[in-house]
Amino acid sequence: MINKKQSVTLLGAALLSVSLSACSVFDWLVYKPDIPQGNYMEPQQVEKLRINMTKAQAEYILGRPVLRDSFADNTWYYVYHFKSGRDASITHKELVLHFDDDKLVKVDGDYELSPEFTTPLEQSSLPGTSAESPAEPLLPAQRGDAKPLVEEEKPLSQQQLKDEK
Repeated sequence: MINKKQSVTLLGAALLSVSLSACSVFDWLVYKPDIPQGNYMEPQQVEKLRINMTKAQAEYILGRPVLRDSFADNTWYYVYHFKSGRDASITHKELVLHFDDDKLVKVDGDYELSPEFTTPLEQSSLPGTSAESPAEPLLPAQRGDAKPLVEEEKPLSQQQLKDEK
């Protein structure tokens, strides 16, 4: 049988253990922001890379690298680090470009390269274009339906305004 002193001690121990673990129990109620750092890159950007591209062309596609090695300017590092605020999961991706004489020669990292990466830029074509069908913008008259996409409201004339009254 439990006497009054033992029950108070037991209750005190239970309250102490609950109060110490309260921070972790109610942790999901506290808002924690997501923390993205570095260069976020879409796979479509990396697929545009081609061998023998210049540094300027690679920087135009991917943006400025996070790190350019000060002792070897021919190696560029693109690093992306994302920490989720909700579940504290971490995503870390890297892309390393290697240049030789201002030309891209090798790409390492966590991104998939296009199968056309080894085709120099001068010999490859942009997606969706070919030599027999040049990429020209389609004007509304050439589209097939020449009607306007949005009907304009015409202002009423003075006579029509008088007739409405």
